[in-house]
Amino acid sequence: MSALLQRRPAKTSESPAATGPRRRVGKAPTPGKQRRENLAAYGFLTPWFIGLVCITAGPLLASLYFSFTDYNLIGDYGWVGLDNYERMFTDERLHTSLKVTFIYVFVSVPLQLAMALALAMILDRGVRGLPLYRSVYYLPSLLGGSVAIAILWRQVFGAEGLINQVLAFFGIQGEGWVSHPDYALGTLIVLNVWTFGAPMVIFLAGLRQIPAMYYEAAEVDGAGPVRRFWHITVPMLTPIIFFNMVLQFINAFQTFTQAFIVSSGTGGPSDSTLFYTLYLYQRGFGDFEMGYASAMAWLLLMIIGGFTAVNFLASKYWVFYGD
Repeated sequence: MSALLQRRPAKTSESPAATGPRRRVGKAPTPGKQRRENLAAYGFLTPWFIGLVCITAGPLLASLYFSFTDYNLIGDYGWVGLDNYERMFTDERLHTSLKVTFIYVFVSVPLQLAMALALAMILDRGVRGLPLYRSVYYLPSLLGGSVAIAILWRQVFGAEGLINQVLAFFGIQGEGWVSHPDYALGTLIVLNVWTFGAPMVIFLAGLRQIPAMYYEAAEVDGAGPVRRFWHITVPMLTPIIFFNMVLQFINAFQTFTQAFIVSSGTGGPSDSTLFYTLYLYQRGFGDFEMGYASAMAWLLLMIIGGFTAVNFLASKYWVFYGD
């Protein structure tokens, strides 16, 4: 028996039992095959590159050039340098449009995010039919910027609209909300707040990622709902709040359809709904001052870029990433 054991070969690190089955190493692609794969990849990317150059980068650079000219869309144009930008300092309607836009942005966006977070917390409690509620609440975000919803909003807040009919049932005389200079902008703010579905879905996803043990530990320590909200929910959601805030601020600055439809393209009574984008449209396609409109577009880009940069710089003081 000992002789047999001595003749049995010992297992080494090279044996299949020790190392397992050997894997075949694939051959490196030949230069010709690699070239064909690269050409195929570039072919699939070609439509995107064409769209980038012809639809995005090309018009962007063209508008930058036209902002230094007196281009009127249909005739000859000449170089005017910084005249279009200097003209903005004395354009009273432009100042009005900036004021209206800032009020709209800094009032509607916080209200929209607060509404989205509140409903997300309600749905996070495990409501039956959550997918249905989520879809219903998300639907206004898909339709909020459409022409049909803007027309519907004009009918709801018109002199003979649904709101006034409800008020008349209680014996209250309503106003022509969209035609009154004191209330017209408020109706558009309500419309933007109503389109809270997109940030709500993102908030709901963020709430689902907060570990339940944090709430359980806080409850054991005697923390009430308010303290749990401010000391657990808000800090853990700050990246989501920051993300939603940046997106909604950018979208709000670019709002156009609602103001155009509700005010019939005029900017409302006493320019009360003269959004910046609407005034830009009037200058470019109403007065055919494309050079000046291009300069206005670049001013809007700088405003949005400036606010976005400030948000990113300030985020390091209040956004918590858990590290």
